Amino acid sequence: MIRFTNVSKHFKTQDHKKIILNNVSIEFLAGYSYGLLGVNGAGKSTTMRMISGSMLPNSGRIRKNCRVSWPLGFASGFHYNMSGRDNLHFVARAYGENVRRVSEFVEDFAELGDYIYAPVRTYSSGMMARLAFGLSMAIEFDCYLVDEITAVGDARFQKRCQIAFENRRQNADIIMISHGMETIENYCQKGMVLVDGRLIVFDKVGDAIAAYYRLNR
Repeated sequence: MIRFTNVSKHFKTQDHKKIILNNVSIEFLAGYSYGLLGVNGAGKSTTMRMISGSMLPNSGRIRKNCRVSWPLGFASGFHYNMSGRDNLHFVARAYGENVRRVSEFVEDFAELGDYIYAPVRTYSSGMMARLAFGLSMAIEFDCYLVDEITAVGDARFQKRCQIAFENRRQNADIIMISHGMETIENYCQKGMVLVDGRLIVFDKVGDAIAAYYRLNR
């Protein structure tokens, strides 16, 4: 379970205060996958980063009693001057995983060849995405965060990603952001709509999608 207690988040500019969450208290229940919906700029990705722990709220508390992933395919956490392999070793140790197993899995999955020994700053965006997605699949989580599933590599590699993700989600929940409502319906049972600093919970994902469409009229 993931619980928000009186969580607030805002960003300040010189002339404006953008409110993402305003004193929100909600729960993501274990055993369900959630679609996180909202219009562009509502703060969905910011909310997901707070769930992952890569960003903190301005006030309130987020508690997790399950193992939550970083946003799937998220590559910004890599150290750009370290090699791909060294980054894998660092993350594996941080999560208490077998370093050799994680490294071998990702090296085989990402198919980067000798580039695995090169600094990450030399990688193309596609190579970075392969490394990040492979690492996301190498470590098992109770809940996977998915911020817009993106196509990585050619059709053959995309199929490998799809199979790996389907295997993981058989034993895990998902919190997903997507502008594709068909994708949300396929993956999620419940929904949350982010609007004007509120996070509105819907027990049926179809009701959340209907509310999202009303916001986009």
